[in-house]
Amino acid sequence: MRRGTSGINALLAVDKPCGMTSHDVVSRVRRALGERRVGHAGTLDPDASGVLVVGVGQATKLLGMLTLDRKSYRARIEFGSQTTTDDAEGEVIASSVVPPELFDTGVAARAVAGLVGELDQMPPAFSAISVGGKRAYALAREGKEVKLSPRHVTIHEAGLLSVVGEGTVESPLVWECDFDVSKGTYIRSIARDLGLKLGTHAHLCGLRRTSAGMVGIADCVSLDELAERGRDLMADRALDPVACLGIATRAVEVAEIADITCGRHIPMGLVSLDGVAREPRPGEPIALVWDHALVGVWQRRSADLVCSTNFAQAIEGVR
Repeated sequence: MRRGTSGINALLAVDKPCGMTSHDVVSRVRRALGERRVGHAGTLDPDASGVLVVGVGQATKLLGMLTLDRKSYRARIEFGSQTTTDDAEGEVIASSVVPPELFDTGVAARAVAGLVGELDQMPPAFSAISVGGKRAYALAREGKEVKLSPRHVTIHEAGLLSVVGEGTVESPLVWECDFDVSKGTYIRSIARDLGLKLGTHAHLCGLRRTSAGMVGIADCVSLDELAERGRDLMADRALDPVACLGIATRAVEVAEIADITCGRHIPMGLVSLDGVAREPRPGEPIALVWDHALVGVWQRRSADLVCSTNFAQAIEGVR
C-alpha cells in the first residue's frame, strides 16, 4: 500500500459507552481496524452514550458533509439542584425545594411537550464552543468568566417517558424524556432552563443519543464487537455513505472514469433520489457512484456536472 492510502475507506456507527471521550472511541477504532486516519462527527460528552458516526480513511472527508442536522436523545433530568456544568459531573451551585406538582405525571408531560419550538438557547459554560481561540470549558476550568451568545435552535419533538423519585437526596425527582432537536442544541441547557422555568433547579443526570441524522442505534456496533471482529466487521456493518449524505446519486459510466479522475466536466445526465429519476437542479450536490462505492461529490453547472470533491480512494458501502 502506497503512502497516504488506506485499506478501509468507510463510515461506521459506534455505540459509544459512558465513561470515555469521543476521541477515546476514535483511538479504539484505530487499533481495531489497523488504520491511522480515523475521525468522528458530532462529539458526545464523556458521560453520554449512543450514536457516534466515525469516518475511516477517505471517509473522514465526508464527516463535515453529513446531514446530521437532527439528533435524538433519551435524557434523565434531576430536579432540586443546578450544577456548574449543567450535568451530574459539576459542583452544585444552587439547590431548591421541588414544587409538589412536578411529581404529577400529567403536569410533567405537559411541561415537556411545551418545550417544542424554536428558541434562543444559552449554551453551558462548560462546552466546546470556541471563545477567543480557546474552548469555553478550558476557560471555565481556569475560573475565568465565559461570555457566550445564545444560539437559535429548534426542539422538534419532546416527550415524557417516566417520573421517578421521592424528592429526597437519596431518591431525587427524575424525569426521563425523549428529545428530537436541531444540530447545536444542548440537552444540558434544556434541563437547566426547564428547572428554572418550573420554579426550581435542575440538571442533566443521564444522556443517550439515539439517532444522528439517518443513523440510529440499530446501525451501531459496540466496541467489544469491533475489537472481536476487526476489519472483517466492515463488510456488513459499514454505513451507506450516500444514504448518510442524503443527496441524489448518479451512476458513473465506464467512459467517464478518466474524466472524473482528472476532475473534468461530465454531462449532467439523470440523477436519482428516493427512487425518482430526474435532472439535477443547478448547484445541487450529486453523489457519483461506481461499483457500489462513492467516488466523488459533484454539482450541476449549466448542462454539466463539475467536481466539488473527489476521493482518492472510493468510499465503500453504497447499497
